[in-house]
Parts: sequence; C-alpha cells; structure tokens
Amino acid sequence: MNIGLIFAGGVGARMHSKDRPKQFLEIYNKPIIVHTIEYFQKNKNIDAIVVVCVKDWIDFFNELVYKYRLKKVVKVVPGGESGQLSIYNGLCAAEEVANGEKSVVLIHDGVRPLINSKLLTENIKSVEKYGSCITSGIVKETIVEIDDEGKIVMVPDRAHSRVAKAPQSFWLDEILASHRKALSENITNFIDSCTMMQHYGYDLHMIDGPYENIKITTPDDFYTMRAILQVREDAQIYGLDD
Repeated sequence: MNIGLIFAGGVGARMHSKDRPKQFLEIYNKPIIVHTIEYFQKNKNIDAIVVVCVKDWIDFFNELVYKYRLKKVVKVVPGGESGQLSIYNGLCAAEEVANGEKSVVLIHDGVRPLINSKLLTENIKSVEKYGSCITSGIVKETIVEIDDEGKIVMVPDRAHSRVAKAPQSFWLDEILASHRKALSENITNFIDSCTMMQHYGYDLHMIDGPYENIKITTPDDFYTMRAILQVREDAQIYGLDD
C-alpha cells in the first residue's frame, strides 16, 4: 500500500494571513492544500491519503474533502505540539490504514503544491529500491557554511549540493520505529523526517524534483505560485505529467 501523509498542522504566521491558516488561502479559486492533495488523488499508485490538520480547522477541511471529491482522504487527524509530533500523529493514522500491510508513506507539506504526478511515482519506486526517497532541489548558487562569527568554514561543491524538500518517503514501519525511538529518548524537535532517519543510522537516497517545488511560506511564495500556475495554464511549457 502507498499512503500519502499530508502535513497541514501549522498556522502560517509568516504569511501574515488574518482570517485563516496559509494552507487554506485560495489561488485560482481553490485552497492551496487542495492543489496539493489533488496530485495524490489523481496518481494511480497512491492508495490512501492521511491529512494532519490544525485542530480547529478540521471541520472546514472535511468540507473541502467533500466539495472537491478528495475520495482518497481516509483519515484526518489533529496536529501535535511540534512538527515532529504532528507527523507522528499522521504516521499512527497511516499505520491504522495499512492494517499490517507493508507500506510506503510519502510525507509531504500541504503548502508545497508545485509538484507533479511523476515525482510521486518516482518516490514510491525509490523507496521500493533503496528504502527511502528524499526529494531534493538542485542548487543554482554557491552554498557556504559559516561559523557563529560569520567566517566561512566550508564551500561545498555545488554539483553535489542539494536542498532537501518533499515528499520525503520511507517504509512506514521504519519511519514509525524512528519516531518511537525519538519519543523514548524525549526528542520532539527533529526538523524533518530525513534528519531523524539519518540520526538513527538509515542510508538515505535522494532524487531531484522540479525546481519550482517551493513551500508556500511567505507572501512572496504565494505570488510566485500564482505566477507559475498562470504560466502552466497559458503556455503549458513545463511538460509535467499531471
């Protein structure tokens, strides 16, 4: 079984939206999170979708599930006190959905809608072959590592540098085991799943995703997404398999 786990548990303070969390802001008359989930909905390899949602907005989200016929959404659970704990809530729900079946879980941000169906399929194949898949972004500028005083201590080779993005995909039982190990050690602040899995000794495989696979975090990101959707609609120059 292949399960999409969509994280939409934040409130998006950096977006400065007053009325609703950023995942529910509309672009082209459709909430951002719906744009995201529809790729999982339409991909024939995805069997089920679990969504981690801001608790006070679960009823609103369930209305979206019905309105947009997101039939693969089988569970909606509230977020936790941190991103890590929110993902854990979603993984536990995914475990219930899998019901003992060996499963791949694709962990994705609800506010990262500029993906494509091919990327989801490649994530699944990578987990089946390598045991994991971290979607990356190609680095177009030089990356430097600095110390606390601002001194450059390392300049990594750009050709072998990447930005970790999402989806981040794993065997469900392995990522759950890592989460439970972290909780047993009272660790609740891993920044993302690949950081946690590397910490616990897993070898991670990375694939390059589309460069426009941005996370909609700030107003600039919002306008960038709107512009990209406009280009896709008007010119259809990206050649994406939707």
